[in-house]
Amino acid sequence: MRFKYSTTDSSQNEFDSLPRITLILRRESQVVEVVGLVDSGATVNVLPYEIGIALGAIWDDSKAIIRLTGNLGSQSAMPVFASAEIGEFAPVQLAFAWTKIANAPLILGQTNFFLEFDVCFYRSKLEFEIQPKLE
Repeated sequence: MRFKYSTTDSSQNEFDSLPRITLILRRESQVVEVVGLVDSGATVNVLPYEIGIALGAIWDDSKAIIRLTGNLGSQSAMPVFASAEIGEFAPVQLAFAWTKIANAPLILGQTNFFLEFDVCFYRSKLEFEIQPKLE
């Protein structure tokens, strides 16, 4: 399934486009539709605080055992698991580092988005392709 790169603001042009994808996250009885950045350079999936709350997660400082790096700079995060649906693909279980950082992006990284999906980037065409991993 191919997707177009997109911007977050109408004032941006195509050079500001990034590989973003809409997905549905489910946790217990809570369901949230979100847009995530598909980031092959990210070590982990990152879940923004507001989305974790919408999914019914409860922050517990004693469980914030993950240290984020890069642009999210050594902040603590808590493990949260959610079922994710992309288009017509079968749902997959994703592990997130849930952070309290204000305005953090939802990032789909190596652990474990890229373990569940094969991704090909076609930057010159402003497109990317996602396929479920082969069993």
